Amino acid sequence: MQPGISTYCLIGRPLEEALDILSGITDIIEIMDEGPHFIKDPTALESYSQDYIIHAPYHGMNIASLFEAIRKASVEVMTDCFATASEIGAPVVVHPGYYAWEQEKERSDRQFKKSLQELRDAASDLSLTFWFENMGDMNFFNLRTPGDIVLIENTGLALDTGHANLNHCLPGFLEGNFSHMHLHDNNGRKDTHSPVGEGTIDFFPVIAALRRTGATAVLEVKDFEGVLRSRKILDPV
Repeated sequence: MQPGISTYCLIGRPLEEALDILSGITDIIEIMDEGPHFIKDPTALESYSQDYIIHAPYHGMNIASLFEAIRKASVEVMTDCFATASEIGAPVVVHPGYYAWEQEKERSDRQFKKSLQELRDAASDLSLTFWFENMGDMNFFNLRTPGDIVLIENTGLALDTGHANLNHCLPGFLEGNFSHMHLHDNNGRKDTHSPVGEGTIDFFPVIAALRRTGATAVLEVKDFEGVLRSRKILDPV
């Protein structure tokens, strides 16, 4: 089993250079669409034959913000990303937002619902698929456990193995349905995006769940050498 690869492992290099490297070893590339890899010209991606997935910008974004101006601006950034992704026929991974204080959860959930509908409308207009990613052990992010999936209704899930491990609920996520997966490891305490096999995650049930669901998957490891080590571990699985 060989998953695709996220450009996250080469975030220190220009996007074009990262694509040149990854296109030689994988058929699926997930582009971390921010920072050095922000997609300025989607037509530049057409010179490669790979299938793409786009990870929407997330630093500074909060589609569940109680401040309406921030919520609307975050949705606008997501929909701009949708428009870019639609040009190359790529699905999009989106972070589900957060609330600042526990007492604000109900109001933040209502804000999220507004954003969810707006994102669905934009995706429908563009004939585009998007998924929400589960978050790590950080208060007060949305979508940390399987019980939180109700918030995203029938929108697809991008299951992040490392984040689920931090919340000690990866087995529960693996029992459910998901559309996409981020593969990386950690020790259950810190979100290190370590190579497969260098943390506490048992990847045999992870791969079994991938096969059951038929979901796509990418390695979201912190460095390129770690990606190569992960591929060696997963190759015989």
